[in-house]
Amino acid sequence: MARPREFDEAAALDATVQCFWSRGYEATSVKDLIDTTGLTAASLYNAYGDKRGLFRAALDHYVESSVMARIRRCEALPPRQAIGAFFDEILSRSLNDGEHKGCMLVNSALEMAPHDPEFRKSIAGALARIESFFLHCINAGQVDGTITRSQPAEVLARHLLGVLMGVRVLARVRPERTLLEGVIAPALALMRGGRDS
Repeated sequence: MARPREFDEAAALDATVQCFWSRGYEATSVKDLIDTTGLTAASLYNAYGDKRGLFRAALDHYVESSVMARIRRCEALPPRQAIGAFFDEILSRSLNDGEHKGCMLVNSALEMAPHDPEFRKSIAGALARIESFFLHCINAGQVDGTITRSQPAEVLARHLLGVLMGVRVLARVRPERTLLEGVIAPALALMRGGRDS
């Protein structure tokens, strides 16, 4: 039977997320992680094995507590409103990101996925969950007439995923409202269905 953790794992993962999110995987040292979490090297290694294991746990924690939490908040809304609310949150987070950290998932896609098959698969899975949220909304909106049928739902969902990725990357270097709204607004306009024509 595994020994229970001798520290607050959620708090440690929150701190770890902030550390990796600010610096990226390669630039984060074990000393940075010890300083940020307040844990000893032994505690970190016993709990997660190594820096890679800790990054894996931190990324999973980020996806569940940030990305999936946003999806859960938005999916309770009517289809087109759900998509709009999702991008409203993205815009707000992007404009209020004083450190220009961007999105940890997108940052990891750029840093880790090209040369690390395990993380490529994990990151692709998380992005597929976002695409699935868009697809679910679009399918429902096409049924109730609030989202256009001019394009297949799958095509529109992929388009929204691409817009999301672009906004999160752009916001790291140019967190300007007019720029980011100018990327998001046409994508949302493209969704309009027959009721709005």
